[in-house]
Amino acid sequence: MSNAAGFQALIKATDEQIADLEIFIERLAEANAVMNLIGPDTLPDVWNRHIWDSAQLLELAPKAKTWADLGAGAGFPGVVLAILLKGRAEAHVWLIDSLGKRCRFLQEVVDEMALPATVINGRAEAQALRVDVVTARAVAPMDKLLAYAQPYLQRGAQGLFLKGEKAEAELIEARKVWHFDSDLSVSRSDPRGRIVSVRSLRRVHSR
Repeated sequence: MSNAAGFQALIKATDEQIADLEIFIERLAEANAVMNLIGPDTLPDVWNRHIWDSAQLLELAPKAKTWADLGAGAGFPGVVLAILLKGRAEAHVWLIDSLGKRCRFLQEVVDEMALPATVINGRAEAQALRVDVVTARAVAPMDKLLAYAQPYLQRGAQGLFLKGEKAEAELIEARKVWHFDSDLSVSRSDPRGRIVSVRSLRRVHSR
């Protein structure tokens, strides 16, 4: 799946969604020329590497309406989710990042396409949000990522985290710090990638 037509056929996206995604890709390429949002060598494969990688999360939580994207950065997966959820009743995505210039980029994208999203410039773990799903991509190893996600998970959210081929090793390390239930699935955009689903998180207490 290497282009807009392939993506549209894959997930039955509307013409309006594809148009918004194309605008987002254009804005991303412009911003990436002046700040480091994604690896420039990944832009030619943006539809598979970034768009489809993000969009596949909706298939794992089809009923979820509210999402929090921690370390939203370039907008993956949060902006893609917001575009695909646009027009769905009560749908909303919170895009949370600690770096001001990334938040300014995200706000410009959200405003231009009138997305159902709120940009928050702050620390992920400091937000008092109740959402259906908390997600993140390329933010931190699982032990640290779970610390960022803990407040959301404790309020009932499901965790869906896009990870690379070291996901299994990261989970082993995370279990030294956390008790949690998890499932691991293979990424549909890259068989080397993994999606970690997490529930019922609590910290391991040393004796």
